[in-house]
Amino acid sequence: MPLARSLSVTSLSGLEEWDEEFDLEDAVLFEIAWEVANKVGGIYTVIQTKARLTAEEWGENYFLVGPYVESNVRTQVELIEPTNPVLKRTIDKMNASGCKVYFGRWLIEGSPYVVLIDVAFTAWSLDRWKSELWELCDIGVPWFDREANDAVLFGFLTAWLLGEQNKYKTPPYVVAHFHEWLAGLGLVLCRHRQLPVATIFTTHATLLGRYLCAGNVDFYNNLAEFNVDKEAGDRQIYHRYCLERAAAHCAHVFTTVSQITAIEAEHLLKRKPDVVTPNGLNVKKFSAVHEFQNLHAQSKNRIQEFVRGHFYGHLDFNLDKCLFLFIAGRYEFSNKGADLFLEALARLNYLLRVNHSDVTVIAFFIMPARTNNFNVETLKGQAVRKQLWDTAQTVKERFGKKLYESLLVGQLPDVSKMLDKEDFTIMKRAIFATQRQCQPPICTHNMLEDSSDPILNCVRRIGLFNSSADRVKIIFHPEFLSSTSPLLPMDYEEFVRGCHLGVFPSYYEPWGYTPAECTVMGIPSISTNLSGFGCFMEEHIADPTAYGIYILDRRFRGVDESCNQLTSFLFQFCKQSRRQRIIQRNRTERLSDLLDWRYLGRYYISARHMALAKAFPDTYLYEPHDPTSTTGFRYPRPASVPPSPALSRHSSPRHSEAEDNDEDERYDEDLEAEKDRVNIRQPYSMPFKNKLSTVGQSREYNKTLFSTSLSS
Repeated sequence: MPLARSLSVTSLSGLEEWDEEFDLEDAVLFEIAWEVANKVGGIYTVIQTKARLTAEEWGENYFLVGPYVESNVRTQVELIEPTNPVLKRTIDKMNASGCKVYFGRWLIEGSPYVVLIDVAFTAWSLDRWKSELWELCDIGVPWFDREANDAVLFGFLTAWLLGEQNKYKTPPYVVAHFHEWLAGLGLVLCRHRQLPVATIFTTHATLLGRYLCAGNVDFYNNLAEFNVDKEAGDRQIYHRYCLERAAAHCAHVFTTVSQITAIEAEHLLKRKPDVVTPNGLNVKKFSAVHEFQNLHAQSKNRIQEFVRGHFYGHLDFNLDKCLFLFIAGRYEFSNKGADLFLEALARLNYLLRVNHSDVTVIAFFIMPARTNNFNVETLKGQAVRKQLWDTAQTVKERFGKKLYESLLVGQLPDVSKMLDKEDFTIMKRAIFATQRQCQPPICTHNMLEDSSDPILNCVRRIGLFNSSADRVKIIFHPEFLSSTSPLLPMDYEEFVRGCHLGVFPSYYEPWGYTPAECTVMGIPSISTNLSGFGCFMEEHIADPTAYGIYILDRRFRGVDESCNQLTSFLFQFCKQSRRQRIIQRNRTERLSDLLDWRYLGRYYISARHMALAKAFPDTYLYEPHDPTSTTGFRYPRPASVPPSPALSRHSSPRHSEAEDNDEDERYDEDLEAEKDRVNIRQPYSMPFKNKLSTVGQSREYNKTLFSTSLSS
């Protein structure tokens, strides 16, 4: 009997709605990013999923600002006349001065307003603006760096937009939130021109950090030792680094997405973030109330069909005792931890073999790389599987017809006559067609750089070639998943739901949307204490492992120790019974609302209120506190014992087959959820207040704080 979905965090009695007291009628919010209606990377997901909550908070006074990209606008944006009269005058004046600025609604949840600026149309001003940038900030941008040139154009145009908007003083208070270095120049110009704008700068990953980690540097143990100017210069990104660092120092409020990135920013950008703003998701999009376990079973069946075809001729393992693991993301072999995962799989294979385990692990690597087409052998496997299915259906229909005719005349069928020679011939031909002279392929596509591909070279080194003796099989799918694929016709969300475990042992991961997506879909995952997601879960959950969130230590352990720990996680997961995995998925899914923007959005609200208080200290009051503290809010351990076979007591599941049908020890999800609910404690309350009735000493404090931020 399928287990029902329990109540989630937002319905817990201890987690009350946060009392919002700031008056936003006299304020307007501009959120500026290169990825507004322009998908480039993860920042697009952040802005897109957060838009609904922000639009609900700010209403008609919320505007997203991004670049005009015609191909994206045609499919994502409805162009309309500006609804705000002040903004309409601003856009009309810019267009009359030689710019092209568009206004519309972004067709996503929340339908936020967008202001899209055509940077290419004003490219004639590039040299003049680059000269002005050099005179103001001593930052020179080389002519060949197209991305940096776009950042210059975008920065000057957004500063122009905000400057025109401020001339009308309606509404009187403007908040401008800039994301990443590509938008950061606009912030620097706003502060230099002394525009009355409360500014926020969010870095989702530092430029220098990403470059250093890509070069196999011992990054986290040497953060305090790097000569940042030299390192940036050696990598020819010094001008980009200067833009990023200037934006971080000029902002009233500097934020980043995780505690681990906050440490990185403090050393590389030389400013400690004021607020950590974790990335969230719209959990409603992923929630399938009472059905996520059923959806897992349906998606798993579709993956099993692919596996049947991929391993035809070598399908000598039980698919019902087969676990699907996966890693997905950008093809950064070391940064994403694919090297560690492969080494752990080799060690796991050894453990499963020496322990005579009947469990088979199939590990999927979903990382886009350069290919020229599907692998012929892989396509043939799916064709053979389909042919076998068609043969079985044909024989079934013939068998059914004979059975029907026998029953019609009132006779029991003679089983020996139900299948004739033709039926046996058809079946034998189908069986012979499944014979295979080679091992099932590792890669589903033809790689353009097969001999130098890091995943394939590592597979050759560890010797996991999908042989019959191996208990661990590997499938490398060097392309993003699509429901229109002739090979594995599933979209990413459906594929994740069908897997048993996501493995993301990243070395450099400022946040980590992949394990977060696993969590909201009820799929356990492995991440690290060097990822923002892993650090966030360690802060908020007393025992993450019990909830299916395995945190790998890559910060304080060597590579071999981390690999052994990862192998241990995988081996313990393989030892779980089916019932234990069901219980663990329920626990994992119960965390989903912890990652909902309705909870995590309060950190962005905190940053905006702090910026208003610093920029307009006579109007808004800000009481100092530690905005990154999570004291008093930690998920407790589940009421029952973590589902690890080594730690199980009588109250937790013990044996797979015996317990699956045991009615005497029924798992009561509602009871477990209720016990957890009692233990949830209130998160920290935001100390913001409405407009001042009295100012007193707090105003003096704010003026001091504001002057300090200007001097920095």
